[in-house]
Amino acid sequence: MPLTPSNSLALGTPAPAFSLPDPAGKVVSLADFDGAPALLVAFISNRCPYVKLIREALAAFAADYQPRGLAVVAVNANDFDAHPEETPAKTAEEAAAVGYGFPYLVDADQRVAQAFQAACTPDFFLYDRSRGLYYHGQFDDARPNGATPVTGGDLRAAVDRLLAGEAPPAEQKNSIGCNIKWRPGNEPDAVLPA
Repeated sequence: MPLTPSNSLALGTPAPAFSLPDPAGKVVSLADFDGAPALLVAFISNRCPYVKLIREALAAFAADYQPRGLAVVAVNANDFDAHPEETPAKTAEEAAAVGYGFPYLVDADQRVAQAFQAACTPDFFLYDRSRGLYYHGQFDDARPNGATPVTGGDLRAAVDRLLAGEAPPAEQKNSIGCNIKWRPGNEPDAVLPA
């Protein structure tokens, strides 16, 4: 399976505005999180082994940090016409089964993924209060079929620093995972060999 890294983005890059529906049709926008001291936008999938590995830990992570002021929203941008496991109905089932306590939105035309320059699943974008990019990196070092346990350590450390008013982490390791399943004509660039 090819591995796709997240794109490198400059810290401080503004969060793109978005307005997307959840599977039930409720629209969630960037403005809905105004006032939150931190915002995590996670591009995830229902089928990617890299997301399946961390999904319970991601749900637990959100439950830990939301009471501390972190707003969390996830986006499924995969082409669900070509990949039926990614349909809005399956996305609703996934959110319920895993216990995601945050909105899991559907980016059917992939414009939001393009605006964020999202590349893979999972792909994490952590923004500060002014919605400047603070951290764009991996959840942790765990990989499917690897020995490293899932802890969310890298993302937890970044959120801790942000909520404490500290500077962004010096090291930000790119996330790695499955490429976003682009609709024909939406595909960006390259993939790393497995």
